Amino acid sequence: MRQQAFRGLWLCGGVYFVGSGMQTMAAAWLMVELTGSSFLAALVQTAVFLPMFLLALPAGVLADTTDRRRLISGALIAQMAACGLLTLLVLGGWGGPASVLFLVFICGCCTAVLTPAWNSSVVDPVPRDEWPQAITAISIAYNVARAIGPSLAGLLFARLGAGLVFSVTVFTTLVMWESIRRWPPRAHPPSRLPAERLWGGTLSGLRFAWHSRIILAQLVRVMAYSAAGSALWALLPVIAQRQLDTGAEGFGLLMGCLGTGGVVAGLVIGRLRARFGLDLIVAVSCLAFAAVMAVAAWVRVPLLVYSAMVLGGAAWMAAMSTFNTATQASAPPWVRSRAVALHIVASLGAYAFGSALWGAVSDIAGLTTALTLAAVLMAAGVLLVRPFPLRVGEVHEVTQGTPWDELFVEAEPSPEAGPVAVELGYRILPGEDRDFLDTISLMKAPRRRDGATFWRIYKDLGEPSRYVERFIVTSWADYLHQRARATLADQTLEAEIRAFLVPGESVHMSHYIAER
Repeated sequence: MRQQAFRGLWLCGGVYFVGSGMQTMAAAWLMVELTGSSFLAALVQTAVFLPMFLLALPAGVLADTTDRRRLISGALIAQMAACGLLTLLVLGGWGGPASVLFLVFICGCCTAVLTPAWNSSVVDPVPRDEWPQAITAISIAYNVARAIGPSLAGLLFARLGAGLVFSVTVFTTLVMWESIRRWPPRAHPPSRLPAERLWGGTLSGLRFAWHSRIILAQLVRVMAYSAAGSALWALLPVIAQRQLDTGAEGFGLLMGCLGTGGVVAGLVIGRLRARFGLDLIVAVSCLAFAAVMAVAAWVRVPLLVYSAMVLGGAAWMAAMSTFNTATQASAPPWVRSRAVALHIVASLGAYAFGSALWGAVSDIAGLTTALTLAAVLMAAGVLLVRPFPLRVGEVHEVTQGTPWDELFVEAEPSPEAGPVAVELGYRILPGEDRDFLDTISLMKAPRRRDGATFWRIYKDLGEPSRYVERFIVTSWADYLHQRARATLADQTLEAEIRAFLVPGESVHMSHYIAER
């Protein structure tokens, strides 16, 4: 908080989160009043979060490659317009289920476009070793908003109607826009490399996640957690109406209890992670949230349900902030916004589809059955610890190094030319074949992660001590980007491979361009 820019963005972001929570709560309860359908009430969550699944990754590419200030500002202006129109329709009595869902979906699209850029920008003023605390602080702000927003929306909804609630979101969006104008994101460092295009940048982000074991494990775990946990969030208005026989105020209080639990967890989660590790925190969160869903399914005593929601909010906050921190701290700068976007796609995409699924299950089989089944799946999430362990990337694994080889090409082709084949020849010491192959096989992941579409190691039949590493990149521009993305850990691995060379020998590099 001693960083003024972080403090300002954090406070204004909290105001924005309050408005978002108010809008979601009011839209969900308005849908219950208009239709009485569990499915349509749950579909509000889908309308809010499905855009994250559809747009977050392209938005992450734009955040990594374009002016983040303009991207965030444009999305916020469009969101203010959509919120204003929703307010007018509801106040005028013209807002039906279709128009409410559509405009909530548009607001969700705007949020999806700005979120990767904002998430990667807000920690810019903070030293890297303080990122876990900064990300936890952002999660606390979000959960404070989750506690305040729905509770405040419930009070306003009960007394003044949905239209006034929606009008508040216009103001909170304006506050967020002003913060970006006053503390704009840091500009990307200048580069002589050709800019990545949207489609190519999207493929680069997906390729990075697939071939980075750290990031892939985090994405699988957060997807499983969100898919199961979405049942409670999506069915909360139905729990309030049918299980507890309460109105908008009771629904807002349930949301507020979840948010309060998240705030409490946020105050201690940093120390708990340092003491117990990521996997134990997430495993305990899975079991605790499963127990909360079981209480919501079977218990009809309001005080017990409200108390359970506090525990549920703490478990949700503990797990989700752990996933978010691990993802952001494990991605190098060139792909950090895309890593954030993929985290959003995995968590909120699963959340959006899960909300629709659990809403349908509730309509078909009943609320208790839906929540019980979701609790069982959530508890089963602890089985993912062994195949997909969690950890935070070390500094040398995310710090980009400087390429130490010259290209040695007579004339560089155009950036779009390709595919490009690259061969590196190694003449190694006799008897070192097995150790050499074990070491160089570790290069497959970073080569593929940073841009190669193909990688293989070959043995020279005419000279058994000579091996050739060969990989293919889509274009010359992609190859230049791949070289620039190598981390200090990758360069350390390359040095270990060179240690197998015959004394006096060097790695022989050749480049080939495909002829049309």
